Amino acid sequence: MSNPKIMVVNGPNMNLLGTREPEIYGSDTLANIENRLSQCAHDHALDIDFRQSNYEGELVTWVQEACQSFSGIIINPAAYTHTSVAILDALKACKIPVIELHLSNPYARERFRRRSLISPVVTGVICGFGAQGYELALTTMAKLVKG
Repeated sequence: MSNPKIMVVNGPNMNLLGTREPEIYGSDTLANIENRLSQCAHDHALDIDFRQSNYEGELVTWVQEACQSFSGIIINPAAYTHTSVAILDALKACKIPVIELHLSNPYARERFRRRSLISPVVTGVICGFGAQGYELALTTMAKLVKG
């Protein structure tokens, strides 16, 4: 029996982690986060597919792919959280668990960041715990997909 597969989707500018506003997003790079998450996935007998794109359409395509052939999605839509009806619609079509993730706490930031278009359709939201949020999300996802 194969391990459940979880797609981890990262939106725009996440490739700049470690250098972009470290006082908000921390000093970890996306590669550091992926390495730690791979170990966490191994510990929970999960397989992860870790992706990042600055392009909305590519994120939508990945969500659609995950909905068809993965057990769950962890998504950090970054700036698209507040603007993307396309990502919202793709997630609405999903029948698998979805966790929305943010490194920072959007409720403690600018007013426009306090509104997530996708929160109403996801299983849950993890925010404000920095890079550790990915491990929290994956640990939670393991419980969701394995019962």
